Amino acid sequence: MRIFTVLGIFFYATVIILTGIILIAFSFSLIQPQDINNALLYVQSSTNSRLITGLSGLLLVLISFSFAQLILGKIQREKTIAFSTSSGEVTIALSAVEDLIRRLSGVIPEIKELRPDVVASKKGIIVDLRVILRKEVNIPELTSRLQDIAKAKIQEVLGIEEQIIVKIHVAKIASIEEKDKRKRDQEKEEPIIPFSGYGRA
Repeated sequence: MRIFTVLGIFFYATVIILTGIILIAFSFSLIQPQDINNALLYVQSSTNSRLITGLSGLLLVLISFSFAQLILGKIQREKTIAFSTSSGEVTIALSAVEDLIRRLSGVIPEIKELRPDVVASKKGIIVDLRVILRKEVNIPELTSRLQDIAKAKIQEVLGIEEQIIVKIHVAKIASIEEKDKRKRDQEKEEPIIPFSGYGRA
């Protein structure tokens, strides 16, 4: 789906740029009305050219329709998790769930930063986690623990029985060399006070 989105954006950008170039050329009289007339006459001159033009127009319509559906689908995507209680319906914003997961970085000391993206779909709640680690650790063990903690936390707080899928992407692992470099940079930045070693007599 992401590839289709990129292709759609590229297609629309190309069409808009070409339209802009044609309009600019027309405004500077680089293209004459007679050139447009000749192009239209050439298109209608043979059956093959008319067929190619018609198929190109149909393709443009289909691509535009598909891309519009994709955009509208993303806009209308569910932004809340809803469930009913004995007193009525309750909705929880997905951003609130993301904030909840973000706090887990304090529970696991090996994790420096968590960037969650939560989506509610027919399959359940899908959590995409982008993780930055403080140091080199056993990644399979750590990610498995993080997945279990995230699932348990969501189920505990929300009290829902829907399936929770946690996907993890480890974006960066901070090395010892980076920490040492940071320390050296901080030491260099500390201002040296002149005559700081001299005291009052």
